[in-house]
Amino acid sequence: MDGIGVNFLSELVGTALLIILGGGVVAAVSLTKSKGFGAGFLMVTIGWGFAVFAGVLVSYKSGGQLNPAVSLAQMLLGNISFGTMLIYWVAQMLGAFIGAVIVWLAYKQHFDEEPDAAAKLGVFSTGPAIRSYGWNLVTEVIGTFVLVFVILGITNGKAPAELGAVPVAFLVIAIGVSLGGPTGYAINPARDLGPRIAHAILPIKGKGSSDWSYAWVPVVGPLIGAALAAGASTFLLPVVS
Repeated sequence: MDGIGVNFLSELVGTALLIILGGGVVAAVSLTKSKGFGAGFLMVTIGWGFAVFAGVLVSYKSGGQLNPAVSLAQMLLGNISFGTMLIYWVAQMLGAFIGAVIVWLAYKQHFDEEPDAAAKLGVFSTGPAIRSYGWNLVTEVIGTFVLVFVILGITNGKAPAELGAVPVAFLVIAIGVSLGGPTGYAINPARDLGPRIAHAILPIKGKGSSDWSYAWVPVVGPLIGAALAAGASTFLLPVVS
């Protein structure tokens, strides 16, 4: 397998694992009759942090980006080409879709028993606590700016796996507990859109709408935040210049 193929598979597997563990903790907390039911938002943030740790760890060959927003920042800073970024985006989206399907399989009986369609959708994708598209977008921009800016700071402008998965995992937990309340902190277009597509396609009993009217927010917001972080890093982070 050539370098492009290795990187594609690395990003696909890493993102799939990210969603298996991240979506899995949401399912455990949210779905009826789960042993983790009601464990709360803090458990979700911790679970997502460890999900990032695992995903980055297994995708070291490609730099463990796992996020189109991170890949966009890497492209804007000249660390990867535009073509490589597009390859990463496809791998991340496909990995996120596959990961979401695996979560559904793991919790199939609980999805069948869960009466709340919103709880089912919440396993797959984010949604706002207060629906206001403009302000929801602002929240996603800010959260992703923090994510990408700090990643660039701790990795000297390179991808997360080159330093290690631990600091990025703690960063995601910090963003979740501090900025996750308004929108559920997607901060990753693939993390939201790939599983949302899976939700729309899968034969989930009583699933309801996939909320496509909101779907653009966790895609556009993180991309804007990443672009701003890449730009700001060139003069606010001396190590990236």
